[in-house]
Amino acid sequence: MYIFGHPLSRGNHRRSTLRIVVLITAILLFSIIPSSIGAVGAEEKGFPFRPGERLTFQARWGFITAGSATLEVLPMTVINGVKTHHFVMETETNPYVDAFYKIRERQDSFTDSNMKRSILYKKRSEGNHPRDVVVQFDVGKNEASYVNFGERMTPVKILPGTFDPLALFFILRLYDLKENMEIAIPITDGKKMILAKAKISKRQKLVIAGNEYDTYLVEPEMESLGSVFKERENARLAIWFTADDKKIPVKIISRVGIGIFVFELATAQY
Repeated sequence: MYIFGHPLSRGNHRRSTLRIVVLITAILLFSIIPSSIGAVGAEEKGFPFRPGERLTFQARWGFITAGSATLEVLPMTVINGVKTHHFVMETETNPYVDAFYKIRERQDSFTDSNMKRSILYKKRSEGNHPRDVVVQFDVGKNEASYVNFGERMTPVKILPGTFDPLALFFILRLYDLKENMEIAIPITDGKKMILAKAKISKRQKLVIAGNEYDTYLVEPEMESLGSVFKERENARLAIWFTADDKKIPVKIISRVGIGIFVFELATAQY
């Protein structure tokens, strides 16, 4: 099992102990994460994704066509002097579902070029739960700061190598996935930091839109993700990644308050 560390205490006392915890966690983090991450230089070479990748998913809510979602890798850019990968996820419900649960959402994730940590995260949404969120990651202070519609919250302490929620989809693709493997990745939405735990439960064949895929089923533990992904009773998140070098997510199941959403790959551009 991959263990990246434990959540940091925010108490003002025992600062020396806190420094030791951070140091040990940093050592564990950079020695345990996949060797392919540390071996890559400042460019995107060696990763299973690259700029130009665009995955489009059709969404179903029960038996109803609900809308669409896209995952896209944009050209690398510079944020605060750091060269970064730029990932985007856009989600949109169709007019029928809008009447019950409208979603118009865009998330932007910026990670450093070596995929060691997040640099910046943005989330803008309209509909039932409007947001205009910006999360800044301060590696010097080991903090993440959260701003929503200009309202700033107290920064939260984070572990070295912490990522934003959207980056999770791409970090999982860096692992050599195997059955019964367990992974833990530090994640924050700017309001709380958690260890996102996931288990690769099985390898299975899927047929989607007439295409057969050899996949690994990855099931993040919603108990650990609840504070970041708005846990609901009986919540579930399941992701099927292809069992090849690209590890493309081809199916996603998300159980939320109003029911189960199923996202299946419709088109893929590399």
